[in-house]
Amino acid sequence: MTSSSDRSLTVGIEGPKTYDIRTYGCQMNVHDSERLSGLLEEAGYVRAPKEADGADVVVFNTCAVRENADNKLYGNLGHLAPMKTARPGMQIAVGGCLAQKDRDTIVKRAPWVDVVFGTHNIGKLPVLLERARVQQEAQVEIAESLEAFPSTLPTRRESAYAAWVSISVGCNNTCTFCIVPALRGKEEDRRPGDILAEIEALVAEGVSEITLLGQNVNAYGSDLGDREAFSKLLRACGSIDGLERVRFTSPHPRDFTDDVIAAMAETPNVMPQLHMPLQSGSDPILKAMRRSYRQERFLGIIEKVRAAIPHAAISTDIIVGFPGETEEDFEQTMHVVREARFANAFTFQYSKRPGTPAAEMDGQIPKEVVQARYERLVALQEEISWDENKKQVGRTLDVMVAEGEGRKDGATHRLSGRAPDNRLVHFTKPDEDVRPGDVVTVEITYAAPHHLLAEGPTTAVRRTRAGDAWEKRTAAAAAKPAGVLLGLPQIGVPAPSRRPTPRLAAPATDGARAGRTGRGRLTGPG
Repeated sequence: MTSSSDRSLTVGIEGPKTYDIRTYGCQMNVHDSERLSGLLEEAGYVRAPKEADGADVVVFNTCAVRENADNKLYGNLGHLAPMKTARPGMQIAVGGCLAQKDRDTIVKRAPWVDVVFGTHNIGKLPVLLERARVQQEAQVEIAESLEAFPSTLPTRRESAYAAWVSISVGCNNTCTFCIVPALRGKEEDRRPGDILAEIEALVAEGVSEITLLGQNVNAYGSDLGDREAFSKLLRACGSIDGLERVRFTSPHPRDFTDDVIAAMAETPNVMPQLHMPLQSGSDPILKAMRRSYRQERFLGIIEKVRAAIPHAAISTDIIVGFPGETEEDFEQTMHVVREARFANAFTFQYSKRPGTPAAEMDGQIPKEVVQARYERLVALQEEISWDENKKQVGRTLDVMVAEGEGRKDGATHRLSGRAPDNRLVHFTKPDEDVRPGDVVTVEITYAAPHHLLAEGPTTAVRRTRAGDAWEKRTAAAAAKPAGVLLGLPQIGVPAPSRRPTPRLAAPATDGARAGRTGRGRLTGPG
C-alpha cells in the first residue's frame, strides 16, 4: 500500500520530463517495457523524440540470458555517465532480469545509476525515480515475489492493430541452461475471465491480432487446476467478434496435448503457426538439459500438428554445443531438423550463464567445435527454409499490412505484412491507400529463404477497424503539441487499467529463456 510519505513525493516534478526505454531480451521484456511506458506517461512523463539528444529519464529493461549481457549493460551505462554529469537532472534506471539477479552490484559498478528495480515490482518505477530525486541517492528495490499481476498496470501499446496479452507469468521448469525461472518466479496464471476481458477491450479499441504470452504458455491452467484450460482459452478467443488473428508463444513440448492441437485446428481465428522449441534432438542432451520430452515425442507432436493443420508453419529454437554434446548428439539434432522441416529456426551457440547448473557441467565444448557445428546447422536450415517457402509460390494469401517490417519498402515501392502462418510477405503497393492493420489479398510469385514476394497486382484490399485505429492514432500523435504535461505524477502501483498492450515480435519466449544463451541467428522467413 502506498504511504502518505510516498504521496508527498508527487510535489516537485516541474514541467513534463521526457523518457527513453531501452529493451533487451524476450517478448516478456518487450511487453514489460510497454507497461513501463504506460506507468511513466500516467506519472506525467512524455516519450523523448527519436531525434532528441537525450531524455530526462533513461530506463534499461535488461535480459540475463544473452551472452555478454552484463558487459553490454555496463558499456551503455558508461556511455551515459558523461551525459549525466553534464545534465544533473537526468536520471538512469535499470530493471529487468539482470537487475533482479545483480541487485546492489549495479550501483557499485555504476554509481551514477539512480534506480534499480526487479521483475516483480515494475509498478514502483515512478515512485523510485521520485525518491531518488528528492533524497539524492540511489534507490535499489528488488521484490522477491510479484506485487501485482503486470496486466493490471497501465500500458502504452506500440501497435494500434496487434497486441500481446499475458496469460501467465513465471515458469515451473528447471532447464539447466536457464536462469529466468529464478528471476521471474513460479508460474502464476490469470483468470480466464480477466484475459478475455482484456482481449475484448483491445478489440474494442481496434486491435485485430493478439498473441497470448507466457514463459510456458501452454502450461496455462496448472495454477488453476485445469489441464485443458489453454485449449479452452483458444476456443473462447474464437467467439470474440472482431478478433481476426490469434497466436501464442511460447509452448513447451511437454505440455503440448491433443486438445490444444484440436483447438488450433477447429478455431478459425487461431493462426496456422506454431513455435515449438526443440533445443536439441539428442535424448541424452535433452535429459542433461532437463527437458522432459525426447526426440520421438517431439517429432510425434509435429506429425500430429501437420495432420490436423496441413499448411501450418512450424518454427523452433536450437542450442548447439551444450556441455557433453558429441558429434553423434549433434547429428541427432540435424536428423530432427531434416524430419521436422521447420519453416524457420532460431539457432544459438551455447554459452555459460552464471547461476545455471549447465555452467558447472563437465564436457564444455571447445569454441571452434561449436562454431563448426553451428555453421552446418544454419546451412541445413537455410536450405530447408528456402524449400518450404518455394511451396508457397502460386498460393493466394491474405496478408495483414504491418508497420516497419520491410526495411527496403521505400526503395522498392512495396509494402510488407504477415501471412496467416506469420511468414513475411513483401507485396507491390496497390493504387489505393493501404494502412497498417488493413488486409490485402495477393498471389505469391517468388520465395527467398527469409521472405516471400507478391510482385503482381493486389487482388483485393480490405480496410479494417484495425487500420482505422492506426490512422486515428497516427493523426492524434501528429496533432499533439510537443511537451504537453499529461498530469501530476501518481506514486505507487496504479489502479487496474484496461489499456492493454503491445506489438508482435518474432521468436518465442522459451527461446529467449533458453536458446538465447548463445549467439543467435534466425534462419527462415520473417
